Amino acid sequence: MNESIEQAREVALGILQPSQRDIEHGTELHKNSIVCESYGFAPRAAVDGEAVKAAVEEGASEAELQDLMEDMSMTRCVTDPAQREEFQAAWEAAGVTCILQNAGEEGQAPARLTKRLARFTYLTDMMRDFVQKAVTPEDIVAAKKQNRHCLYLVSNGVPLSQDWISVEEELRYIRIFFQLGCRMMHLTYNRRNMIGDGCAEPANAGLSDFGRAVVAEMNRVGVIVDIAHSSWQTSLDAAQASERPMVASHSACAALNEHHRCKPDEVIRAIADTGGYVGICCVPAFLGGSGDISALLDHIDYVVKNFGVDHVAIGTDVAYTSSRAAEEQRKIPKRRPSRRRWGYFWQPNDAIHAPEWHQEHQIRSLAWTNWPVFTIGLVQRGYSDTDIQKILGGNVLRVARAVLAR
Repeated sequence: MNESIEQAREVALGILQPSQRDIEHGTELHKNSIVCESYGFAPRAAVDGEAVKAAVEEGASEAELQDLMEDMSMTRCVTDPAQREEFQAAWEAAGVTCILQNAGEEGQAPARLTKRLARFTYLTDMMRDFVQKAVTPEDIVAAKKQNRHCLYLVSNGVPLSQDWISVEEELRYIRIFFQLGCRMMHLTYNRRNMIGDGCAEPANAGLSDFGRAVVAEMNRVGVIVDIAHSSWQTSLDAAQASERPMVASHSACAALNEHHRCKPDEVIRAIADTGGYVGICCVPAFLGGSGDISALLDHIDYVVKNFGVDHVAIGTDVAYTSSRAAEEQRKIPKRRPSRRRWGYFWQPNDAIHAPEWHQEHQIRSLAWTNWPVFTIGLVQRGYSDTDIQKILGGNVLRVARAVLAR
């Protein structure tokens, strides 16, 4: 492990203070388990600072630069040996078998969503000896047996032509993206769309009639309905409409921290009643309380005690970033500040990040490479091996199988 991974591990263990027995048991259990993250990101490469600098000097637009840097962060591990080595080291340190990978930028436009889908298809095509594209849950199981890793591709939006000719015409891209490998889709992001209200809309108006047709088509095709960024009423309506298990892939419990990215008990119950789960994330502001690894475990405990161990997973919503990222960023000339992106529509005074005075401490304890420590923490809290394996990946596999089944 490199220094940043080691430091994050030390911070997390320092907070938990597990016994040596818990460490040994948790480490071994993690190693032998299928670890399937309910929503997250493959390790990110550092950009090529000189190449970005050249693009800035050539007058590239802000949109071009953002696209260039995103492409580099997602695919440079294929072409740069040093980035590839660190990419693989982060996977091995985390001990993760599969990530339900964010592979579609926030929105509904098919062209926009296709970019990340293409990038991660390219990644898994070019590095298939190490990380593969999983198209069925059994591919995930096979990857574990082969000591490999995999990505189960998901989209941060439902692809819509947005021509509004007919309901059937609008729904056709759901099947197309399924054929391209997309296995889960957000109904909404933070704002309202034609499907329903996002989590940051104050109106909380719920699912539209068209949204019900979208849920029905996702059920028919075999795509998991994800309401992580949907409003509470949209989430309830989707749970009532869905005939297959649905999820909040990366969220937390509003009973412990009343934040609109968290879910209240009635929503969690509705998700559980479909057979689905809530994936607990690693964002300090969403977890509240101590905002560290202990808070993550508190939210898992809350779901287990109130809704059952079959209805919780871990979807970190964080990524490992190359240790060379800051060095490469310093090569890029400063640019004018840009306006807040459409998707970042947060209510007034709503903090996304924790206070700076303890943010680093919190974030390090929740680092993506600390997955083995998450398992150690569950051992420390008295969970059985069987229940831990459900939380680590069993619940994700069960839902994936149920939704994909014909």
